Amino acid sequence: MKHIVLLDGHPDPDRDRFVHALADSYAMGAKAGGHEVRRIELATLDFPLLRTRAAWDKETPPPAIAQAQTLLAWADHIAIFYPLWLGDVPALLKGFLEQALRPGFALEEGVAGPEPGMLRGKSARLVVTMGMPALFFRFYFGAHSVKSFERNILKLIGVRPVRHTLVGGVEGSADDRARALDDLFELGRAGI
Repeated sequence: MKHIVLLDGHPDPDRDRFVHALADSYAMGAKAGGHEVRRIELATLDFPLLRTRAAWDKETPPPAIAQAQTLLAWADHIAIFYPLWLGDVPALLKGFLEQALRPGFALEEGVAGPEPGMLRGKSARLVVTMGMPALFFRFYFGAHSVKSFERNILKLIGVRPVRHTLVGGVEGSADDRARALDDLFELGRAGI
């Protein structure tokens, strides 16, 4: 059994967003597989954006972020769901990551090296939805933002392995959407 934190990173709380359905399917699969699941719903969190290095280094995280940090510390595996917006993560998700992954929690303070991460021993899955075909994003654009998220954020804080699920053509057919929901259920059941 794994402790899984599911981060639903869509900033829109409208439950009609396909990211939410994928996250729900993954959570149901994880529970069916005997895993313990906790959720962070980005759309419901209230926190300010960081504007200075001093705020990032020294300020106490707001209550919503402190609670999210507690969940992230508890997790063995982190499943992060988000839509691709302008080729990258939505701004609110980036703001959350900046707030949550501070020195003293995710990064060792004063450590200058390639991997000052304090979240070693955790794994992650990035689930990214997009309007374009996933193969086009992967091969034409090189899945650049997913690679950046993995290398520059998750591996930096010690999280590995990091796996990816790209769900393209989200406005596509009902069959494609059903297949994606089934796939996420099975990934959740396996706890990966």
